Amino acid sequence: MFHWKLIITSEEYMAKDLTNSSTDRQNILNNQYAMSEIRKAVNLSGAVFEGKMIFFKEQVSDFFEVTIRTIENYLKHYESELTQNGYEILKGKRLAELKLQLKEAHVTETAFGDMKIPSIGIFDFRSLLNLAMLMVESDRARIMRQAILDIVIDTINVRTGGGTKYINQRDEDFIQSWFSEECYRKQFTSALNECVDMGPVKYAIYTDKIYLCIFREKASEYREILRLQKHDKERDTFYSEILDLVASFEYGFADRLISAKQKEGRKLSPWEADRLFFDFSAQAHWKPLIHKARTKMASRDLAFRDALHLQLEEYITPLQAEEFERFLGEKSKELAERLEEAKDVMKRLKERG
Repeated sequence: MFHWKLIITSEEYMAKDLTNSSTDRQNILNNQYAMSEIRKAVNLSGAVFEGKMIFFKEQVSDFFEVTIRTIENYLKHYESELTQNGYEILKGKRLAELKLQLKEAHVTETAFGDMKIPSIGIFDFRSLLNLAMLMVESDRARIMRQAILDIVIDTINVRTGGGTKYINQRDEDFIQSWFSEECYRKQFTSALNECVDMGPVKYAIYTDKIYLCIFREKASEYREILRLQKHDKERDTFYSEILDLVASFEYGFADRLISAKQKEGRKLSPWEADRLFFDFSAQAHWKPLIHKARTKMASRDLAFRDALHLQLEEYITPLQAEEFERFLGEKSKELAERLEEAKDVMKRLKERG
């Protein structure tokens, strides 16, 4: 039923251009597991202030072998992103505390410039890494970007046991959603069988209609994007939120079909079933649920599977740290462990189905 192999390869992942993609940059910076490995690999030392390592513009320009003006240009053009990721300007009391700390540590002024000025910009490691992913003038930054991508690939593959195709199954909500959807799927196919006057092709046709409503792709298109093999099942790769929404569509449409057949006293023609589905899928309450599902699917697949859903590109956002924890962290487990833990739940769901 479930399978566990799709290794992200360096050839696929290295095609990413971090200098042009704020989403890819933020996904790396929000991935605490990759960041930990990157920090070890870079191994930079700086002054420690308020419990974290900091670097001054002069140090950063020396490290990347560029002028301070170049650093200032990036700070000007990417101020919001770099500030979000740790760059800040110290003033007042905090600046006075930093000056005193540096004086006590006998740090020379040449390391950080003129300390008499009323404000000083500082980078932490996160914002320095952010800058490395932006800077095109520095050969050292280019080498760092290559190393960063390699580390991200290795980290994800190691933490998922060597594959990402079924990373969705590491979510603690997956088992419940999968078995629930299986029950509703049976009701959906049963309703199609009993209520729609059409051959077996109707199962694939109305499944595609649901997929198109939720994530704008037919099953065949989805399979191609995720590079699924013949034996792979699409639903085994769905995130729990997608499974829940598919189940809602299946159960709801099945109910509509049954009601319509009872009203007409006969099976529905394909045209009648199509109109029924159009009215059903156009209900306003689906809109926020579909928006959330598209965002989850498009954003996670890009970050974890390096899979781009072009039809959902507008929904892609960087993943937050809790998403990496959910699928890569200690709480996430391989499916075999979850199956063992969920025996009682599965038994109840099967009996209910």
